[in-house]
Amino acid sequence: MALRGLAAVTMAGALLLSACVRQETHSPPDVPAVIPQITSTDEENNVEIFRRASPSTVFITSKTRRRDLFTMNVLEIPQGSGSGFIWSADGIIITNAHLVEGASSIVVGLTDQSSHDAEVVGIAADKDIAVLRLSDPPANLQPLPVGDSDKLQVGRKVLAIGNPFGLDSTLTTGVISALGREITAPSGRTIRGVIQTDAAINPGNSGGPLLDSTGRLIGINTAIIGPGGGSAGIGFAVPVNTVRKVVPELIRYGRLRRPVLGVEIVDDRIAANLKVSGVIVLNVTPNTGASRAGLRGVARSPDGRIVLGDIIVKVNQFAVSNSDDLLNALEQFKPGERVQVETRRDGVKQEYEVQLSESG
Repeated sequence: MALRGLAAVTMAGALLLSACVRQETHSPPDVPAVIPQITSTDEENNVEIFRRASPSTVFITSKTRRRDLFTMNVLEIPQGSGSGFIWSADGIIITNAHLVEGASSIVVGLTDQSSHDAEVVGIAADKDIAVLRLSDPPANLQPLPVGDSDKLQVGRKVLAIGNPFGLDSTLTTGVISALGREITAPSGRTIRGVIQTDAAINPGNSGGPLLDSTGRLIGINTAIIGPGGGSAGIGFAVPVNTVRKVVPELIRYGRLRRPVLGVEIVDDRIAANLKVSGVIVLNVTPNTGASRAGLRGVARSPDGRIVLGDIIVKVNQFAVSNSDDLLNALEQFKPGERVQVETRRDGVKQEYEVQLSESG
């Protein structure tokens, strides 16, 4: 009995020792395994572009004045917030017009957490572009290098930096989804040649830079299409070549100098009701290029009937079917230049050479 008992104990000990060995063998090691860090070339590019470009991206807060109906005190309340970027080292900031138009005060925040008052230099609502100037620009401002939006291709990588939902210095990446899109500016005009991207652009990204893979500015993030104002992979940016054209005029004149023919035109809705394709000339302003060239407006016949004059259908090579087409065509030229204007009058083709003047 004693031997059998000892054998049983010995057998039990062996089983316990075997279980301990198995448990020790399969238990996780005390030191976690070291996973080698692997960084792709694309990731390195993202990191480098953000490192270089984020100091050039700013956070913009605009306020407007309202009178309290109970106390009659004038209060400044937030109007909106968004992004912008440094255009030049002397304190010129570019952003969207819809962020700052009508603001009573504007504050620009830099990535070093400093805040600076800014004033509006000029606004081009038709292009959704605004130029601001810092009242006390620091000495270390870093402008973004400017690219060429005419050389973009669908599928090229893009990066957007901004302050979505107030979260500063946020990076999103994507590709150019399409080129030559059209969006509606706050003024109701059509902005043409717009860049479409799937890089996430959310509220607060407006006015921020869209960059290419070398870190050059190629556009201003402007609008999104998405449920509830959130990103759905469809964002739009005004191309940088439009910015390069508009900004110098805003800095110099505070507005865009519009070339004009010297005519008043009939509302597009009336033209549509009359089933007219083109822009109906209502009146011709005296002593303008249009009057010297011989264009005619709407007149009334001796029996009281309204008689249409010239209907503009083309300016140089640009076809004109409505007033937006006409304005976009004229924007391709400067005041003082001469253009060929093609019209229809009583169903007959007319051609004029008109010297453009500047809008008042």
